[in-house]
Amino acid sequence: METFPARYGVKKQTRSESRIDRAAEMIRLLGYAVVNGNYSSDDMSCFSTAFDRALASTYERHGGREALVDIDEHNTIRAPLAIDPLFLKLALNADILSICHQLVDEYVVLNQQNGTINPPIGQAYNQAAFHRDLPYQHFVSSRPLAINALFCLDEFTSENGATCVIPASHKQEDFPSDATALASQVQICAPAGSYIVLDCMLYHMGGVNRTDRPRRAVNHVYSVPIIRPQIDLPAALGPDYTSDPDVRRLLGYDVRVPTSIEGYYAKRARQLNG
Repeated sequence: METFPARYGVKKQTRSESRIDRAAEMIRLLGYAVVNGNYSSDDMSCFSTAFDRALASTYERHGGREALVDIDEHNTIRAPLAIDPLFLKLALNADILSICHQLVDEYVVLNQQNGTINPPIGQAYNQAAFHRDLPYQHFVSSRPLAINALFCLDEFTSENGATCVIPASHKQEDFPSDATALASQVQICAPAGSYIVLDCMLYHMGGVNRTDRPRRAVNHVYSVPIIRPQIDLPAALGPDYTSDPDVRRLLGYDVRVPTSIEGYYAKRARQLNG
């Protein structure tokens, strides 16, 4: 039997009809939610294999692991969908896109996709400090400008460094006082195959991984088109990566900055003749 919280004096109430509505409501209220990705065990096995291959490919293409250690990039796979198209499936998760459309706008672009590794045995990790995914920004907006969807390739536990958040900090311009940040932080444990979805202005960080195994994830940031992407995905993926107009829109093919006046005029003509 469904239960309801006791209350009185309430004249208005938010309506949440589905689990996606409830996730969106949680993100508006607290800044975060956990959403089931609805992937099969076979899907998860494929993602795991693809992740490890993409990491090996990243090392091979960019001078080896030690070269990336020198620039603190050895625990990150930049734009894995440019290495293996299987990662596009994670970016196109229908529930995640529905949440983005509810919270941000119908027109969102994939600002970035990165594979992330929280290394084992308490090794240094460049995400282990509170930050926003629109870093260095101290403002709040009436609705999110960007949403972070962190896909848990491995289970997120308190032992392997599950993400910590400061609830509702997306509603305050300044970082909380140290005492308040420490007292209010919450660690989000989540099963493999789920997404931890955040308002990008929510302060969060990776926890310390005290296990003997790396904790792997794939991060996605979806934003309004006016925010500069981390990497020019159309340039990285090439002009023929996909012919699907909705996917091309999500990947930023429709909002590239013209490199010349002639290019601007050509873009303008395409828009008008549509």
